[in-house]
Amino acid sequence: MSLKGLSCIVTGAGSGLGKATAERLARHGARVVIADLPSSQGSEVAASLPDGLGKFAACDVSNDEQVHNAIAMTGDRLDIAVNCAGVAFAAKTLGRKGPHPLDKFKTTMDINVSGTFNIARLAAEKMAAGKKGGVIINTASIAAYEGQVGQVAYAASKAAIVGMTLPMARELAGDKIRVCTIAPGLFDTALLANLPQKVKDDLGSTVPCPSRLGNPEEFAQLVLAIVENPMLNGEVIRLDGALRMQP
Repeated sequence: MSLKGLSCIVTGAGSGLGKATAERLARHGARVVIADLPSSQGSEVAASLPDGLGKFAACDVSNDEQVHNAIAMTGDRLDIAVNCAGVAFAAKTLGRKGPHPLDKFKTTMDINVSGTFNIARLAAEKMAAGKKGGVIINTASIAAYEGQVGQVAYAASKAAIVGMTLPMARELAGDKIRVCTIAPGLFDTALLANLPQKVKDDLGSTVPCPSRLGNPEEFAQLVLAIVENPMLNGEVIRLDGALRMQP
């Protein structure tokens, strides 16, 4: 499928799932705004995209003004918005050092939930104004369904993204805007980058088939499949090799 002429924004695209997604969209001819923190590798990713198709927007997704500016960089139209930005903080509701830090819970919700919604609502506004529809793809996690010990904040934030998918799709249907969410399992991204290879291999072996960590390119492939298939709407798709995480 050629995406030539289409305009996209991908958050968290300085690395991992977002980077692979931006590269995949650009390879198919789309113009891509790489939205990520100033400290990220976003500018390098944008510069590496073929044919000058990339632009970098320094953007904290929870910041209204910065998201407005990033959306404006997509030009006179916006066709695809992919939310990959997110954070993970590990702590138990009640641990050895006391109760879960409230500020860490709030930060997780602010970035993962409010940040995702912030991009979605402003992307929808621009898509609707163009009157040609569009596709919004959010990123949850299988932790939304099987959150592990120490994942209460992360799991809650990803469950919220799952929960907003169907009502958002229904609300935006009149503007021909589709909304889907991908819930990845264990992927080889920055979240696991500092782990020893043996630990990564052990984690990958818990996945039924294929028994390995997911490749960000496989996430990007699913993004493209959602864009290509007009009947995919209001759906949360697990991309996890049949993994069901234990406590």
